[in-house]
Amino acid sequence: MNPVTTETPSPAAWTADHLRLAVDAAGVALWSWNVDDDSFTMDARGYGLWGAPLDRTVTFEDLSGFIHPADRNRVRAAFSATRALMGTYEIDFRIMQGKDVRWVSARGQGNDHNIVGRTMFGVFLDVTGRKQAEEGHELLAGEMSHRVKNLLAIASGLTAITSRSTTTSVDMARELTQRLTALDRAHDLVRPLPGSEGKAALLGDLIAILLAPYDDMGAFSGRIRVSVPRMGVGEAAATTLALVVHELATNSLKYGALSVPTGTLDVSCSSQEYVVVIAWTERGGPAVAEPSGPGGYGSKLLERAMTRQLDGSIHREWNTAGVVATLTMNKAYLAS
Repeated sequence: MNPVTTETPSPAAWTADHLRLAVDAAGVALWSWNVDDDSFTMDARGYGLWGAPLDRTVTFEDLSGFIHPADRNRVRAAFSATRALMGTYEIDFRIMQGKDVRWVSARGQGNDHNIVGRTMFGVFLDVTGRKQAEEGHELLAGEMSHRVKNLLAIASGLTAITSRSTTTSVDMARELTQRLTALDRAHDLVRPLPGSEGKAALLGDLIAILLAPYDDMGAFSGRIRVSVPRMGVGEAAATTLALVVHELATNSLKYGALSVPTGTLDVSCSSQEYVVVIAWTERGGPAVAEPSGPGGYGSKLLERAMTRQLDGSIHREWNTAGVVATLTMNKAYLAS
């Protein structure tokens, strides 16, 4: 009996088919770039990655039209500089496929290393998944930092509210504890539940629980008024809506009507055939003005929650009497 050989074949024994199988398994797209006439050639995976037509020759300038406008000049400059780089290089950038954005990593060797017939070679990798994971981690870290800062501001604001409605340290300690306990209940609603735990809430109950810690129970009891029709809210929507209300209340406590003893807040709701509209109306607070610039993390958090999770929008009016926020959301999404 002949012994079974377990030797690994040498690279010389690999055929073009073997290499292609390895390249396909790794999800690698191959490219070549003629440095004289700027012509770009790719394999089928490369053309598919870029969304470029297979039936014509493309140039690097042609491909530049697919690159995200924010990355285009950087990539052009980087590719032009690759011939002067020593060793390997790697460039990550975004490309557009219609409205979709994908991340591509271009890799090769600079300094004309192994250049053949004035043509350089390299690979493209679709790294969209990795980039999305990185962005998710950054988003989570930013959100955690934002929430911690908000909670500290809330604790300070609740202490000020409590001091206005109590006369002794014992009363203040008891009432402040009640507010913080109510805040803990509200905060539980902001935290997503694992799996399918929990039940859908009534919209009015959800908003009332979230705003209870901010209401004055002494000198100006009942300055927060909630008037909404009876309707249910699904688990996923309850978490998102709780986050939105929590953010609006925090901003009001720091800058708006809830930051002063005379301020009031009215939350009303109307239900139409396909949408639900919540009106958040502040009165009696300090004069407010529309923020300049692109907005802070809280504004981005509100926009993302309303558009992505509730298929809706948020519109704010910065009136001298107080902020008016209009939350519009898809009725079907609210029940999910």
